[in-house]
Amino acid sequence: MEKTVTIAGLGLMGGSMAMAIRERTDCAIYGWNRTEAVARKAVEDGVLDGVADDDTLAQTDLLIVGLYPEATVEYVLDKLPKLKEGCLIVDLVGIKGYLTGRLEKPCQEAGVHYIGGHPMAGREFSGYAFASADLYQGASMILTPNRSSPLWAVDELEGFFRQLGFGTVVRCSAEQHDRMIAFTSQLAHVVSSAYIKSPEAVRHNGYSAGSYKDLTRVAKLNETMWTELFLLNREPLVNEIDEIVRHLQEYRDAIAGGREEELCRLLREGREIKESIG
Repeated sequence: MEKTVTIAGLGLMGGSMAMAIRERTDCAIYGWNRTEAVARKAVEDGVLDGVADDDTLAQTDLLIVGLYPEATVEYVLDKLPKLKEGCLIVDLVGIKGYLTGRLEKPCQEAGVHYIGGHPMAGREFSGYAFASADLYQGASMILTPNRSSPLWAVDELEGFFRQLGFGTVVRCSAEQHDRMIAFTSQLAHVVSSAYIKSPEAVRHNGYSAGSYKDLTRVAKLNETMWTELFLLNREPLVNEIDEIVRHLQEYRDAIAGGREEELCRLLREGREIKESIG
């Protein structure tokens, strides 16, 4: 895809996307960021060909939006009249039902093709300063087609993301995405944030190793963004929280009651499930 790409939002995800596109394609790349100095810095770095405006949007073949969920919807709806017919739009947001419900019909009516997207990559730091062209290497990219995205458009995007280094491209419905992400991503952030609140956390030095680091890494999160993601996916996430609370109660009761066989069984079940799924 040697075309014109515009990226709205040049934080960790959008900035890394711009760097990967620059490194691995011949596309012209323009970018917009709420703080314009960030976009100017990306131009100075040679990552962007220029700061995006309405004129570049009119020439854009692929619009990638890496903003918070509500801001993504607002940006796309605001810019729809500026986009040319046939433009592809993909977002980088961690929930899909909310976006699809608000963008599918307007994009279809405007003659552009919206496809939900979610790159399964990241790190505990945010912002353009931490972006990297290698962030997505070998990662999974989830695409959620809808009535505004014909098969050819989804195929074209899949090829594009594979060119950027993604190892897997998964296609699913927005509902399936949000249900799975509640378990694989959002619950992990909730658990990590709750776990680190133990009074013992401030005294962990000298007593912690890999398991502590693994479980606490994602507690260093962007609370504003994750609050929005959690609340816009509340039903699947609450179901997963209820599920883990139920299992924690099982472990708690077996330990409190000194029930050795039951505790061993619970631990064995957990080990066997992990071994069976990888």
